[in-house]
Amino acid sequence: MPLLTIGAFAAATRLSAKALRLYDELGLLPPAAVDGDTGYRYYDEAQLDRARLIARLRGIGMPLARIRAVCDLGPTAAADEVAAYWAHVAADTAVRQRLATRLVEDLSGRATMYDNPLGIRPAARTDAGEGRDTNEDVAYAGTRLLAVADGTRGPGGRASAAAVETLTALETAAVDDPLGALADAVARANRAVDHVGADVPAGGGEAATTLTAMLWTGSHLALAHIGDTRVYLLREGRLSQLTHDHTWVQSQVDEGRLGPQEALTHPQRALLARALTGAAGTEPDLSLHRALAGDRYLLCSDGLSGVVPPAALHGTLRDAGEPARTVDALIALAHDHGAPDNIACVVADVVAD
Repeated sequence: MPLLTIGAFAAATRLSAKALRLYDELGLLPPAAVDGDTGYRYYDEAQLDRARLIARLRGIGMPLARIRAVCDLGPTAAADEVAAYWAHVAADTAVRQRLATRLVEDLSGRATMYDNPLGIRPAARTDAGEGRDTNEDVAYAGTRLLAVADGTRGPGGRASAAAVETLTALETAAVDDPLGALADAVARANRAVDHVGADVPAGGGEAATTLTAMLWTGSHLALAHIGDTRVYLLREGRLSQLTHDHTWVQSQVDEGRLGPQEALTHPQRALLARALTGAAGTEPDLSLHRALAGDRYLLCSDGLSGVVPPAALHGTLRDAGEPARTVDALIALAHDHGAPDNIACVVADVVAD
């Protein structure tokens, strides 16, 4: 069977000659023969299927390293790998879309951010739970700042307290850019956690904490989030989660390797992928949310969201009454489900000022 020139092979596979030379250099698609005098590449027709698969995988944006792995799999395993890759792309795109939407809202609404001011009516409480003899969770509800933090056991309790205490300076600060002010405050909180860690003796554990905080601006709430503490919004009877967990298990769900139900009981569901540890480069997720009168926000640690089903959270937030009573009802609900961990809970209602 005659060999195909690189030009004919490129035309048959819809890959450019430049791409074919690159794939040869990477060992992904070496030619069947190379002319010793001219260096011209020739390909066998038997290579067409692999080349066409590479072209299709590149068409969906798959990195070359992952393409190599897919090409070496059987059809069923290759199909599973492509599905897992695309689930990750879809999840990442959804997160980026939400961030882009919020950025557009921020930019287009900046001039009217303080028009038609509303107010917030908050309540906060923590509880050690049934399974712990210490409480590393912190909940804060002020006139402008709402925050929850969940520290690791041991020095993490000091880390969560230091992080939230650092943010409370926002209560009296002059703020023109709420997202920027909140991001700067989280950076200072991370340095506070670093100071806590420096005081921990060798073998005393890690100073680390999650942090989820919202800064009130009059008609908007700026949100900073890192870890697996959460924010929920109850609006017109519908409950939605505004944060994305930074955990190993959530990353597996995003990639399609775990189902949502499997994630609920996975033994590593508390393993954090991101948290405040004092290390440089720690970046929170940032977003801006326009508030409406009648909105209800819940900030909580996984001592609540990890044990109470979403339907029960929804019903309690909808029916329990004013914020302080709702906080008590949510913590009681966590105890009804065993309360194996510390619980932090903030409920804030948006009201006409």
